[in-house]
Amino acid sequence: MEYSNLNFIAGEWTAGANEIENRNPSDLIDLIGMFAQVNSDQLEATLDQARFAQAEWAAYGIERKYNVLMAIGTEMMARAEELGTLLSREEGKPLAEGKGEIYRAGQFFTYYAAETLRQMGETADSVREGFEIDVRREAVGVVAVISPWNFPTATASWKIAPALAYGNAVVWKPANVTPASAVALVEIIARQDIPKGLISLVMGAGRSVGQRLVESPKVDAISFTGSVEIGKGIVSAAVKNLTRVQMEMGSKNALAVMDDADIDLAVSLALIGAFGGSGQKCTASSRLIVHQGVHDQFVDKLVAGAKAMKVGHALEAGTQIGPVVSEQQLSENMAYVELAAKEGAELLCGGKRLEMATDGHYMSPGVFVGTNNDMRINREEMFAPLACVIPVAGYDEALHVVNDTNFGLVSGIVTTNLARAANFRRNAKTGCVMVNLPTAGTDYHVPFGGRGDSSYGPREQGTYAAEFYTIVKTSYISSGQPS
Repeated sequence: MEYSNLNFIAGEWTAGANEIENRNPSDLIDLIGMFAQVNSDQLEATLDQARFAQAEWAAYGIERKYNVLMAIGTEMMARAEELGTLLSREEGKPLAEGKGEIYRAGQFFTYYAAETLRQMGETADSVREGFEIDVRREAVGVVAVISPWNFPTATASWKIAPALAYGNAVVWKPANVTPASAVALVEIIARQDIPKGLISLVMGAGRSVGQRLVESPKVDAISFTGSVEIGKGIVSAAVKNLTRVQMEMGSKNALAVMDDADIDLAVSLALIGAFGGSGQKCTASSRLIVHQGVHDQFVDKLVAGAKAMKVGHALEAGTQIGPVVSEQQLSENMAYVELAAKEGAELLCGGKRLEMATDGHYMSPGVFVGTNNDMRINREEMFAPLACVIPVAGYDEALHVVNDTNFGLVSGIVTTNLARAANFRRNAKTGCVMVNLPTAGTDYHVPFGGRGDSSYGPREQGTYAAEFYTIVKTSYISSGQPS
């Protein structure tokens, strides 16, 4: 199927001032397409139209909204193979993960379709005689969505779906690295029974289009997923207009492996968490905190498992690790490998550029040992298929190391001790905690987010999304005096 390479401006597919090329990171010869970049006049036009569209959409009946969101989600799930192939082709994750992402993205829309029918208000008696009180939620208005490339469809969907469900208009700026997946999603949304300009696609560089978008007084709320540096810049720009913000930023997740753990399970969880998606997940476990009593056994099996993982073309059967998304990302990854060596870490396997049958951004999964929590490789988000093992003497030290970070998105523990697991759940300073599970992998119907530098603002997903995408209105009604 052919997909548009245009922006969706004020309800129309429109060319931009210039174009960028989009190439397959598994095979750089494969040109996916040339994609339009929005200009400033187009951005202003689509923001103006979004205001009118939002008012019209907010007036739609809830069942009409339900039908729109359900149709979007149902089509995405039905087309998971087709759209997942496109996603894997341009982002580089293995095909099974690409198809899974599309299907999960569809589930966000069907979940929030149901939420349109569950938006209940509250009533209360006033402390003053003769008054009644009505409390309900209303749409914020125009929401700017700025999404990353690592989950180009899923992350956007868990922002766009609740925004629409609660009556808002959306202006979406996706990552420039993955424009084809963005276009495919908007094409589905745009065909539905929605007002002209309710959804807009504005592709372009963050420093120009993104910056202008977050600085605009025509935007009522900004939902962003990306780096801490950019997130802080967005908050600084948004506060000038008192624009509400929801920031999901960096992470440095840890998986703690205790001396009573099932080692085979622990290794399996570490391989999935550290290397799935080429380590390009905000939930990736790049810090493996291991009790010294099982350290050597765990490391031996981890290295064997990492060496056995198949790195290859994202669309090839059996591929477990695809390429990283771009040459820039690969260069940054290799810089961390060099840094690790300077810091005294020992690389036991991987961490190398790979030459494959097709020219792409391939890298072997790497395992470092002899690391400690003060090293930069254990303080900074690498976004690479690299895992650092940190030995600890016991549970108390493990918990301390888990929490010794500026981030706080996900942490996990592998243990067979129920009391220890319960203690970890209560005391890990992260927004999400995993027990005997990989750090990567969350559900769509419950809140998601972190602490510290990982998150700022209300939680995403589940019913908690209403805190960001709606404003509470309290109404007082005089019931009059009985005759």
